[in-house]
Amino acid sequence: MKRSITLQINGKTHTDEVEPRLLLIHYLREVAGLTGPHIGCETSLCGACTVTVDGKAVKSCTMFAVQADGRDVVTIEGLASNGDLHPLQTAFWEEHGAQCGYCTPGMIMASKQLLERIPHPGEEEIRHGVKGNLCRCTGYQHIVNAVKAAAAKMGA
Repeated sequence: MKRSITLQINGKTHTDEVEPRLLLIHYLREVAGLTGPHIGCETSLCGACTVTVDGKAVKSCTMFAVQADGRDVVTIEGLASNGDLHPLQTAFWEEHGAQCGYCTPGMIMASKQLLERIPHPGEEEIRHGVKGNLCRCTGYQHIVNAVKAAAAKMGA
């Protein structure tokens, strides 16, 4: 039996009928048409599906869409403002924080939460802040550099 849900995604209201067992990641990609959050492991290990729900970074493969009813969801697509990339998006580009790019949306969303909590984190704090997100391409140093660069831009 389907349930009606209404949620804010990137500032826009979405109302849909969904199966109660539909994961938020599948709702975002298949119903809302937002393909920025990636499906990686579907077991919460990789973090490629990370979004924010009411301001908190959440792995959207661990949450049902019905649990997001009435909540505010932000995906990687929602970070840009008026056509301008968020400082984290720009820093990942400039500092080569992405190689294949598969983990990048989740890394950026986890890093955004980190910078909201700790505006000027050190290297160990950054590594701790993204430890729930796996990157198979890099040694994480460029990701750390990108977060540091974004922190500097955001603090200026």
